[in-house]
Amino acid sequence: MRILVTGATGQVGSRFVPRLLQRAATSGGGDTVRVLVREEARAEPFVRLGAQAVTGELRDAADVAKAVEGVDAVLNIAASFRGVPDEESWAVNRDAALALGQAAVDAGVSRFVQVSTNRVYGAGRSRPCVEDDEPAAPAEAWGAYPAAKAEAEAGLTALARAHGLDLRIARLAFVYGEGDPHLAAAMRWASGWAAHQRLHMVHHADVAQGLLRVLYSADAAGRTYNIADDAPVTTVELHQLNGVPLPPDLADRPLPDPWDGIVSPLRLHDELGFRPLYPSVWTARAAGAL
Repeated sequence: MRILVTGATGQVGSRFVPRLLQRAATSGGGDTVRVLVREEARAEPFVRLGAQAVTGELRDAADVAKAVEGVDAVLNIAASFRGVPDEESWAVNRDAALALGQAAVDAGVSRFVQVSTNRVYGAGRSRPCVEDDEPAAPAEAWGAYPAAKAEAEAGLTALARAHGLDLRIARLAFVYGEGDPHLAAAMRWASGWAAHQRLHMVHHADVAQGLLRVLYSADAAGRTYNIADDAPVTTVELHQLNGVPLPPDLADRPLPDPWDGIVSPLRLHDELGFRPLYPSVWTARAAGAL
């Protein structure tokens, strides 16, 4: 299979692509991996591992057409999240994803994996959210990112139905680990949360194994999967993990929605055999994998 990956130099992509290349090299299936990058130099670590590199901009139609030419599958990891203006978030997370999907259809690509977020579910439902739950209005604290991802999912789903594209959607929980500053960045939100509010997380190693299963498995055709660990972390634990003192009023803060952002990973477990290497952030901490 010839695979194009976007977002290869981001926090998720830079950790995932080497694992994808390792699988391609050891599977014996003759898989090839292509990455779309803005700057040729940033692709060098992947090229040394066996990747092909296409230099271009995800928001440039000609560059995207060149990148998807001759590939069998597209894995769209590209995202714009932390601290960007809403206009950029819409442009990258929705508009560029939809344009990439159309370019893939035009090029005859048969499989498209869209990497999304568990934040598309919006408010909790008094239980963990499952993949068949309809996306809802997300919390304002997360900016345009989840809404743009939700609209990208909807647009790509319509495109897939119209053209017979095998669309697979992977909704990631809050990603951390392997030196990613995301865990520390969580305090941007958690510093104002109630003590027992929870954040559903997933380690980069488990993101990678989840995405590989979604990409390769025949059983994943046309399906959506939550990729998350088994034990959401509380506000108190986030303070402890980051070495931040607990605010004196923490225990008195109200918790309006105890299920906000909590998802079920059971479909990924049951259908694709996913078992997290790090079931909780504490197991990752004990392994020195933060």
